[in-house]
Amino acid sequence: MKKIHVLTLLLVLVSFIAANAQQKTNPKNQDEELGKVAWYRDYEQAAVLSAKENKPIFILFQEVPGCATCRNYGHNVMSNPLLVEAIENEFIPLAIFNNKGGKDKQILQKYNEPTWNNPVVHIVDNNGKNLTKRIAGDYSALAVYNAITEVLQKEGKEIPKYITLLGQELKGNKYGAAKETYYSMYCFWTGEKQLGSNEGVLNTEAGFMKGHEVVKVTYNPEIVSDKTLTSFAQQNKMAPIQKDNSYRASSKDEDYYLQHSNFKYIPLTPLQRTKINSALGNRKSAEQYLSPRQLKWLHSKNSSNVVFNKDFLVSWNSMSSL
Repeated sequence: MKKIHVLTLLLVLVSFIAANAQQKTNPKNQDEELGKVAWYRDYEQAAVLSAKENKPIFILFQEVPGCATCRNYGHNVMSNPLLVEAIENEFIPLAIFNNKGGKDKQILQKYNEPTWNNPVVHIVDNNGKNLTKRIAGDYSALAVYNAITEVLQKEGKEIPKYITLLGQELKGNKYGAAKETYYSMYCFWTGEKQLGSNEGVLNTEAGFMKGHEVVKVTYNPEIVSDKTLTSFAQQNKMAPIQKDNSYRASSKDEDYYLQHSNFKYIPLTPLQRTKINSALGNRKSAEQYLSPRQLKWLHSKNSSNVVFNKDFLVSWNSMSSL
């Protein structure tokens, strides 16, 4: 009798685990409109998890299958790797289909959202109260970033470094805001290490020009000015130099400190590369700039392929498929 009782309990437990495993969508074979986020599909369940885990609910109202705008939102916003990480780790992700009936339609009515609509996002607490303005009409990753960071700040939660870096890159790339400048120095390994530590610097690149070792700096002028960068450079024995046709990048020297570490085996955005290389060169913590999945890859040691300098999205998707 005891054996039968134990067996019954095991079967119940296995069934429970299997049921829970199916609560989320699978990013590897889900509709393209949903991007790469693993979504819950039941509002009540999301509310319970929100209360239990003390995380807001990130609701995507999406047309599935949908129009070109819906598909593009899935591909360009909900597939941004670091944005996906932010949504999955800091929130309870919930997808509501706006072209279906049943429970989906009930939630549409609850939030006064129209059916057969372009993508809309609500971020709510476990009681369903909106924590920020609905995102509608702005189909950019930056709009989602702004909303999630606003909510995290309101909730008094620390914003992880990888999310902060994501925002800096999105803002720097918006409307071509990023600018470039060049500095010559005695050693571009040191130059990249020092210049990369500045807030507002998006990327550094080692190269040669006019017989000098130089560092090309891409920066966001809304965060750091050319004057501030130049002053910093001069204090560190670097000099501004005008670009000419003699400039050539030195890929074997770029991100020198990163290239001599295990960080080279994981996909990194340009800004992550810059900050990690600078941190390693200055003997500071570099893992703080990684997302949870990147940290897992860093410590798994399952790969010997150097990918830090490859296309970020291609490398990320390749490693995610393993």
